[in-house]
Amino acid sequence: MSIWEVVAILVAGVGAGAINAVVGSGTLITFPTLVAFGFPPVTATMTNAVGLVAGGVSGTWGYRRELAGQWPRLRWQIPASLVGAGIGSWLLLHLPEKAFETIVPVLLVLALALVIVQPRLQRWTASRTTQVPDDVHDTALRPGRLLLVIVSTFAVGIYGGYFTAAQGILLMGAMGVIVTDNLQRLNAAKNLLSLIVNVVAALTYTVVAFDRIDWAAAGIIAVGSLVGGVIGARYGRNLSPTALRGVIVVVGIIGLWRLLA
Repeated sequence: MSIWEVVAILVAGVGAGAINAVVGSGTLITFPTLVAFGFPPVTATMTNAVGLVAGGVSGTWGYRRELAGQWPRLRWQIPASLVGAGIGSWLLLHLPEKAFETIVPVLLVLALALVIVQPRLQRWTASRTTQVPDDVHDTALRPGRLLLVIVSTFAVGIYGGYFTAAQGILLMGAMGVIVTDNLQRLNAAKNLLSLIVNVVAALTYTVVAFDRIDWAAAGIIAVGSLVGGVIGARYGRNLSPTALRGVIVVVGIIGLWRLLA
């Protein structure tokens, strides 16, 4: 890699770590960046998943206070994320690479669409949560709603294990529909569950496909995302959402163009 590629990947890692801590979809910064520099799509996905674990750790740690009291729900969601991520990772490793190259542009378009509609989705989610007093949280769900939470978390886990982009937005949308809780607390749960999916995927890729990961790029992303996760957790609420979405969409379109070309 040239020095400019190193700098670009590092900056992308910082941006992805910050964005993941605040809203999700940071992969739409790092994955297209790797693809734009000529990384094969599957290699880019595995390298990206390994690198973003560090940012997931720092972002989750930054939101640790908001996780308090969510165990009654998370004790069911965590296994769903673990199993779903395992299945998604298995699919990535066992489906033909041509299938991934065919599916990923569709997933990228879906992820970019989610980023574009995210403000409306977030406003709708917030309208359900802002009326909830800070000391009242819907963590002990009734069986029917608990099942919906488990199934949706499992489905997002499969998606995240296969292709991580925008899994945070999918989680926020699903929990916003089913769970009545404070928006920042849901975001904290999203960070933890996304981290679990990334860890499972990263461990699977490391054990099964060690030689297909670009470890230099993964290390650069890890350093950047670690810093970005801290920034996002501390200052992310003050960043311009419009500017963040603009960057994500532009970089995502470049990556999509590179994939199709």
